[in-house]
Amino acid sequence: MKNKIMSYLDELFPDARCELNYNKDYELLIATVLSAQCTDKRVNLVTKELFSKYDIFSLKEASLQEIERVIKPCGTFTRKAIYIKTIAERLVLDYQGKVPNDRNYLESLPGVGRKTCNVVLSNLYNVPAIAVDTHVERVAKRLNLAKSNDTVLEVEKKLMKLFPKEKWGRLHHQLVLFGRYKCKSLKPECTDCLLKEDCSYFKKTIE
Repeated sequence: MKNKIMSYLDELFPDARCELNYNKDYELLIATVLSAQCTDKRVNLVTKELFSKYDIFSLKEASLQEIERVIKPCGTFTRKAIYIKTIAERLVLDYQGKVPNDRNYLESLPGVGRKTCNVVLSNLYNVPAIAVDTHVERVAKRLNLAKSNDTVLEVEKKLMKLFPKEKWGRLHHQLVLFGRYKCKSLKPECTDCLLKEDCSYFKKTIE
């Protein structure tokens, strides 16, 4: 089963990568924080303006009101503005504006949970990790790689146990893209999916 999944995802998404736009380490961290309950497409529109106006040092000094104005399209912008400003302050104070390869430190930052940390460490430092977002969780449960009532952490642990460690980073991006563009929440494209025979959702819909 796992080889079938990896082979199919390699066929569909041979060049899978993070769809958030970034040029600097802190840009990926902030963009990932902004992506909570928001599409990558919208985040990219917002960060285009945000990162053209500020670097990590000037972001530390920016007013919350101005940050809110820029990131408003991302939703929950009041809370996210506080997260961003605090992250900038902490990174400048603790690491001269750099994002460290330190899970414990990153998860101590506001708005940075395990999923965000996995995305950042995997993309910046090639740390083996599977970030379980809503797409990865949905795909894993539909393909019976996890139980329907499993927590996000339980899904992550099961995927890590099933797939080779050296594949985790690539697989994460492929599962995200598969969930985003094919195994969608609404109206998934099941007809020509090579994994449909192993899919609980497909079996329910054809019964």
